[in-house]
Amino acid sequence: MEKYFKVRENGSTVRTEIIAGLTTFMAMSYILMVNPGMFSDLGVVSFGAIYIATAISAVIGTLLIGLLANLPLAQASGMGLNAFFVYTVCFGLGFSYANALLFVLADGILFIILTATGLRKVIFDAIPNRVRKIIPAGIGLFIAFLGFQDSGIVIKDSSTGVALASFNLLGSATWASIMPMLVTIGSVIAIAVMSKKKVKGAILWGILGGTVAYYLLGLTIPGFYTDFWAGKTMSPLAAFKDFGDQAFFKVFTEGFNFDSYLAAEGHSVSGLIIAFITTALAFCMVDMFDTMGTLYGACRGGDMLVPNEKGELEVPNMNKAMLADAIATCTGALCGTSTVTTYVESSAGVGAGGRTGLAAIVTAILFFIATFLSPIASLIPAAAYAAALIYVGILMMGCVKDLQWENPSVALPSFLTLVMMAFTYNISYGIAFGLISHVLIRVFRGQAKTISVATWIITILFAAMFFLTH
Repeated sequence: MEKYFKVRENGSTVRTEIIAGLTTFMAMSYILMVNPGMFSDLGVVSFGAIYIATAISAVIGTLLIGLLANLPLAQASGMGLNAFFVYTVCFGLGFSYANALLFVLADGILFIILTATGLRKVIFDAIPNRVRKIIPAGIGLFIAFLGFQDSGIVIKDSSTGVALASFNLLGSATWASIMPMLVTIGSVIAIAVMSKKKVKGAILWGILGGTVAYYLLGLTIPGFYTDFWAGKTMSPLAAFKDFGDQAFFKVFTEGFNFDSYLAAEGHSVSGLIIAFITTALAFCMVDMFDTMGTLYGACRGGDMLVPNEKGELEVPNMNKAMLADAIATCTGALCGTSTVTTYVESSAGVGAGGRTGLAAIVTAILFFIATFLSPIASLIPAAAYAAALIYVGILMMGCVKDLQWENPSVALPSFLTLVMMAFTYNISYGIAFGLISHVLIRVFRGQAKTISVATWIITILFAAMFFLTH
């Protein structure tokens, strides 16, 4: 281990790396409960199937970044990208689960090509800062909105679109409908308090605490346990069976069949081509920006950045880390889950002293052990994991402070990127509105020549998506 990972050379010890790996796992293992809960809304894959897909892709992705890049980081299905997969690509655009997996696979392949050829930097530079910086906040607002919906706090309304659910016990509300909402609110507050006190794995503890509260309060509701246990299974083998039947390799067996999409009113072959390009591009851009930002942020927090030939600080083994991310995304598509990306929660492990890929190997081993714990994870109620969605959304909003809101040419593209992701239930629409408004402002200000060719191409593709496919 010393020879391969250079533990001592990087100022660490084997014991410290093990503790760091455990810390990272505790901080991000909530994805094992949140991701399957989100995918089960599709109705074509079970909680167990996606649980196994999530765990396996996390194992492979984390092993890759540890072995290839020797970094103490971990990977799993990305928050925001999983929501984009389920609620935008499947429910919004009308693609099947297997079709959406094909977009993820295309994202991974494109990511590999961009990393291998150096075009990654061209694409990255083509997105203006005012749009690029606000993307995490837009995704955060989007997934927090999903959390409020999953918990039942925000409901549909025929007059206003959405509304606050009733808490009035003297009116239409019942204790059975109010209890899950109170569990979510209490869990979010508990996570915030633990985070403030720097408790490791605060989100996981918040989910587990919310689960305990949910079951204890369920004792006050007649018929609660009878309803909840209906259809539950406690066999981990059932999850592996569902994984093999419903998720594994579906991208190849059913992903290329777009008959159901084309049969829908208003859909055409030309529209399918444009939708395919723009959706795969949106997956790739969000994945790339998220990964690059996470890599830089985590390594900066651990004082691990190294100077390049220009004297600028950068992530060590950056290309290898990006390649590991791209390969992991392809693996996720084969397993049946959404884009796999580097987790910002890896910063917790770096903060615990992790400096090498050995910490990542420890995290991967823990994810492997977790593959056999799906029955336990399936007991987590939506009221508990919704709190994780809301709190992660809060964390992702921090980047809004870095923008020049007093400058209208910055404020408009940034604002549109931020709010349109949540208002339209679509991450790619947010990026599209931000890019198009940025280009139009530049054109009307007489600055068209300052817009790069790559920016024009991406903007035109997104505009075509609206006019030809929506």
